[in-house]
Amino acid sequence: MADAPSSPVARERFDALAGLAFPPTNRDSLPVRAPYDDSVVGDVPLSTPDDVRTAVEDARAAADEWASWPVEDRVAVIRRFHDALLDRRESILDVIQTETGKARVDALEEFLDAATAARYYGNHAKQVLTPTRRGGAIPLLTKTVEHHHPVGVVGIISPWNYPLSLSISEAIPALLAGNGVVIKPDEGTPFTPLWGLELLHECGLPEGVLQVVTGEGPTLGEPLVEAVDHVSFTGSTEVGRIVAEAAGRHLTECSLELGGKNALLVLDDADVEKAARGAVRGSFANAGQLCISIERIYVHESVADDFRDAFLRKARALALDAGYDYDHDVGSLLDGELLAKVEAHVEDAVEQGATVLTGGRARPNLGPYFYEPTVLTDVTPEMTLADEETFGPVVSLYEVESVSEAIERTNDSAYGLNASVWTKNEDRGEQVATRLEAGTVNVNDAYLAAWGSFDAPMGGMKNSGIGRRHGRRGMRKYTESQTVATQRVVSFSPPKRGKRLWAEAATVGVRLWKRISELGP
Repeated sequence: MADAPSSPVARERFDALAGLAFPPTNRDSLPVRAPYDDSVVGDVPLSTPDDVRTAVEDARAAADEWASWPVEDRVAVIRRFHDALLDRRESILDVIQTETGKARVDALEEFLDAATAARYYGNHAKQVLTPTRRGGAIPLLTKTVEHHHPVGVVGIISPWNYPLSLSISEAIPALLAGNGVVIKPDEGTPFTPLWGLELLHECGLPEGVLQVVTGEGPTLGEPLVEAVDHVSFTGSTEVGRIVAEAAGRHLTECSLELGGKNALLVLDDADVEKAARGAVRGSFANAGQLCISIERIYVHESVADDFRDAFLRKARALALDAGYDYDHDVGSLLDGELLAKVEAHVEDAVEQGATVLTGGRARPNLGPYFYEPTVLTDVTPEMTLADEETFGPVVSLYEVESVSEAIERTNDSAYGLNASVWTKNEDRGEQVATRLEAGTVNVNDAYLAAWGSFDAPMGGMKNSGIGRRHGRRGMRKYTESQTVATQRVVSFSPPKRGKRLWAEAATVGVRLWKRISELGP
């Protein structure tokens, strides 16, 4: 194995960040390793269930004052965070790469996501949270107002693959809504959210409002779900079911973004060069460790040969290596467990008749967990990777006879997170998109068009999740909606006498209101 580049982040810096984690009740610690060379870069406290409960209590107490701040003052903190984040770009990219082993261009992508979240919710928080007049029960006589109050404390269980986007970006709307937040990051990537916590404190977030507890998911997950008022989980469908079950037992609201077996459709009129370029990015961004990445490609038979040639040429040209610069396109997998899963999926497929068109090998000469960008064909339903999420740099190529077949095969999945359609005819692409059972669909893009459209909700259908992030829904899910209705002059209560006449008058009123409403606003 070649010598992996050492982390630009000093051990002392990681030790300082570890000191921001919620204090444990014991002296045990958890080592954090760098995927590039499997070296230990730091240790964080191994929190206990009691630590989680105390962190939630402290966040709840701190949020009482935070929620009393005018929305404009909370927004000011997030806007300062936005600017400070941009100023500290290289620092956070170094931390992200050290923890995840991803290529720097992929780390940049989630850095930009965090900045976008701060900008979007900073610009829209006041509008989303301002009390809104609604139509009353009796026109002119009923004043009805919808209010949005913070739920209390939001728990965020974030994964390792996007440790900034799926922790700090997700915390921003919850914080702006006036909540306390407790983040439980993946054991392998705690330093990125701790870095975000430190920067938020520098930008004026009061101590205690945001807490980070570090430790093992099976130990800390249920105590967190039990203690908070809303839990946001991003991860596998298997673990998502466990979180949902716990949330159900404790009547805790939850939002879950789970796995995907995402498809890309190349229609018969697609520009194959552009489609191939998009498919490469969609399949191999973050070494395929992205819940919205592409794992299935359906290509119309009329362009199948041209697309395959272009796709393979571009996939083979990707630079796979370790480095804290922009010279490489694809980085490492996270750890040996994930590498073993990717290898098992490919080996199972090959043993049952699949053909490897490119890739298909681990690259221990580059680092312990590198795996080549891999394209398979001749994949059949009995193979594990045909319908199970691989979560690595592996994609299957299928030829179809019609658009209808591509749609049918795309929808023949337990998942429904993301999809992509490529065509020269945008109207046609949008029509196809609406027939796909996926929470986000990108026309002439793999995933960034929808992911980057912060004003629109993002989430999964079927086994890919519950609820949505982004947009106004992404903030309002962290609020309690309250309706306040004030009745003027007359009452809904029937009189003590003349109830029949009251019933007739009420019916006439309802008929009249229907006719008036049909005239439009």
